[in-house]
Amino acid sequence: MSIMRRLLSGTTLLIATTQALAQGGPPPAPVEVVDVGMTVLAPTLELPGTVVSRNDARLAAEVPGRLEWIAEIGTRVDKGGVVAKIEDTYLRLQKAEFEGIIAGDQAKRDFLEREVRRLRTLVKQNIGAKNLLDQTESDLASASSDLVVGEARLNQIEVQLAKTEIIAPFRGIVTERLLSPGEHTSPGDPVIRLVQPDALEVVARAPLPSLNYVAEGGSLEVRGDRDQGSGTVRTIVPFGDGRSHLFEIRVAVPPSPWRVGESVRLFVPSAEPIKVLAVPRDALVLRREGTSVFRVLEDGTAERVTVSTGLGAGRMIQVTGGLSTGDRVIIRGAERLRPGQKVTIVAQGAPTEPNSSTGS
Repeated sequence: MSIMRRLLSGTTLLIATTQALAQGGPPPAPVEVVDVGMTVLAPTLELPGTVVSRNDARLAAEVPGRLEWIAEIGTRVDKGGVVAKIEDTYLRLQKAEFEGIIAGDQAKRDFLEREVRRLRTLVKQNIGAKNLLDQTESDLASASSDLVVGEARLNQIEVQLAKTEIIAPFRGIVTERLLSPGEHTSPGDPVIRLVQPDALEVVARAPLPSLNYVAEGGSLEVRGDRDQGSGTVRTIVPFGDGRSHLFEIRVAVPPSPWRVGESVRLFVPSAEPIKVLAVPRDALVLRREGTSVFRVLEDGTAERVTVSTGLGAGRMIQVTGGLSTGDRVIIRGAERLRPGQKVTIVAQGAPTEPNSSTGS
């Protein structure tokens, strides 16, 4: 269908051009038009924002030691992956020591258990001393306690051994190495920075009045230097800064095309939406003498109409002046038009129907 439309438009343009040349005038200019209509727009505030990751962590050492290995910057790791390793020789020696102590305590306890059973039999037969049984039972209780303490200390060593490997708590990318292999770490020393690149949100701060028109789960427009899109309001932090009286808004955005650390602009409604006469921004012709649009008349000529602009939302902007609902304005091909010049419509854009829109 689109191929047939282009063929018909091309044929119409060719016929009009041939007729114009035969009459000695310039050929009609090919243009794309759209019908003017009433559109619902909302006044907005443009707020500076920054793209951040919801998971951005500086992972620290939990045990002292020399750093043996650390992942390179740019390494992608899964949740549970190792990003750094601390030397564990001393802890392994401690583990072997406590394993030997526990083996001895276990053997002592087993011997005393057998001895207690033997002495109890002798006491029942009145051929054993009761005080010897009591002493052996006391020794058994002490040996059992020593075994429990030894096993607890062994478990502590095993926990410390596990912590010689710094584990990624989430899937992410290594963005910074805060220490290098060979350096000594202490508990709490930051070692590596890990950022999750696909859990992004825009952080911006808005004045209190605008929060009346923002709700969690709502959509807001986001624009950057490279691209633009929209995001979903994840949360509004209910505590404002005491000096600036601004409140933090966090808007979840997709990982593409945004990047962590990128500066963007967030467009937040500042009043209730209103219904206005609007045209696409592409229809505006900005000249030194003012802003205007070109309207296509019934006879196929272009008429310049001076307008004033008002509210803007996305690709639409409010205009006041000589336009009316149903007028056809040029959105492509108006750059070199002269008033009264013949035009040929090669494409009809979607009409500006009533809608709810927010933007700049």
